Amino acid sequence: MFCGKMPLDRIIEKAYELIHRRRIEQISEDSYNVIGDHGTYIVTRNIDGTVTCNCPGFLSKKRCSHSLAVIILNQPSLLKSIRREIERRKRAES
Repeated sequence: MFCGKMPLDRIIEKAYELIHRRRIEQISEDSYNVIGDHGTYIVTRNIDGTVTCNCPGFLSKKRCSHSLAVIILNQPSLLKSIRREIERRKRAES
């Protein structure tokens, strides 16, 4: 499990949705505003490559869809493979 009771697949889907819906705005070299379902949060990329978010989920669990979205956004090959997998699942469901 990831982020409380939410399955990892759902966290990845939510992160992808944030990217796909253009809900992420880079505000400096290492900081992003991410507009989530319950507010706008600041995600920061640290010098060691880790990310932090000021949302309640990250503060308690150290993981969230906002921080994962920023990680994915900054890794084009990962974004591409996640996009392919999500599109494949949608085709399989229809």
